[in-house]
Amino acid sequence: MTSSVLYDAPGPKARMRNRLYTGLGSLALAGLLAFVVYRLDVKGQLDPKIWNIFNNAGVRTMIRDGVLTTLKVFAVAGALSLLLGLLLAVARLSEHRPVRWFATGFIELFRAVPLLITIYALWVLFLSYKDSLGVVGDNSAFWGLVIGLTVYNGCVQAEVFRAGINAVPRGQVEAAYALGLRKHQVMTMLLMPQAVRSMLPTMISQLVVTLKDTSLGYVITYTELLYAARQMANTIIVNGENPFTAVTIVAGAIYVSMCLALSSLATWIERRGRRTTSRVVVAAPALDPLTPVAAPEGLADGDAGASR
Repeated sequence: MTSSVLYDAPGPKARMRNRLYTGLGSLALAGLLAFVVYRLDVKGQLDPKIWNIFNNAGVRTMIRDGVLTTLKVFAVAGALSLLLGLLLAVARLSEHRPVRWFATGFIELFRAVPLLITIYALWVLFLSYKDSLGVVGDNSAFWGLVIGLTVYNGCVQAEVFRAGINAVPRGQVEAAYALGLRKHQVMTMLLMPQAVRSMLPTMISQLVVTLKDTSLGYVITYTELLYAARQMANTIIVNGENPFTAVTIVAGAIYVSMCLALSSLATWIERRGRRTTSRVVVAAPALDPLTPVAAPEGLADGDAGASR
């Protein structure tokens, strides 16, 4: 029986209805896209002169620098958020109540506070106490964005780690303690490897959110991709107008490309994790106790009789 109890295979009428809805939806989407293109053409946004600005070396340099600064913030904040999430998850599972309460309060607090407020507050803090904190130059915006992303996404990653750890069967933990392993050995050798393996697609999906949230850096004047696009749209004039639409489309396409790359990585890891790497070796069939066993070669009949 191949069909699932919770799912009924569609019949001929249901298949016909699904095809009809799919066709109508595709036509509606194509019509909406054609209408958008038509309106852009009427407003002059498809003029080749507007799109020719991206052939300028200065514009390409600004876009390249914006992408690089975005990826730099993402790399630092992503790595720190994973580390912070691991520490918070272990602390929340601790047997010591003060440690567990502190981790729980920290996670619930920064998950509840909007990320934009956290980033802005850290930026103001670094600007106000720049000399005391050792922040030099424009690093106040960089560290405000990085730490804000790290704190928020680290709290989310902590819950992901905790869910993966709690998903490990309790019997494995009890067996590990029965073998004499200590708590830190159980955590590092048994729980964390299985938790990371099962939660890796979810962790990478949260990293996609971290990458998108780097665009909040424009609020604190950090020169990431969105801020660079905004500066280009405000300073470049084509046909007496600022090319906001063209710059927004290009910047959006770059963000979509980067997020799709990370999403594809998460999908590939999830599919790879479903595959089994262990092979089951089929044991040889058991011999019939009534079937006589031939004597090994080279063993004389006398020796065989003596062995009896």
